[in-house]
Amino acid sequence: MGTAVELVPYDPRWLEDYKRIREKLEGLLAPHVMTIEHIGSTSIPGIAAKPLIDIDIILRSAADVPAATRILLEQNYEPRGNRYDDDVWAFMRRNGTPPERIYLCPPNNQTHEHRVIFRDYLRKHPAEAAAYAALKLKLAQLHRYDGDRYTAEKRHFVDAIIEKASDKPKG
Repeated sequence: MGTAVELVPYDPRWLEDYKRIREKLEGLLAPHVMTIEHIGSTSIPGIAAKPLIDIDIILRSAADVPAATRILLEQNYEPRGNRYDDDVWAFMRRNGTPPERIYLCPPNNQTHEHRVIFRDYLRKHPAEAAAYAALKLKLAQLHRYDGDRYTAEKRHFVDAIIEKASDKPKG
């Protein structure tokens, strides 16, 4: 049996947790970082989420990945591999409060750009944010011990929001 998919109600302290973690990461990775973004459900007010802070670190160039990786490993971040076939390198720090999931992204990374589009759209559209929260809660019950399936079954909703948010007005 896999690890349970645990969702908790939105916690307004997640924003402060993100700011504290961002400051730490900026200090550690300063010469390599272009920007650091809070992503995932903890970055969207009102959304139930896994109790961990997801952060994308956009590096100045793909050449910064090895140095940034070395620094994160020295800080006891657990490597989770290249994700999404898009040169997104994941790391976990489980012993933090809350735990952290960090992604190193090269500049102009499509995975990161989609995450920001999705996050920003849900922040501005509470009805869609509520629908996403309801879907997550339903899927967490259906796939309690199958995190991969839980994530995969959210994909259609996420893709539809990204498409809707990316539509340019015609004219």
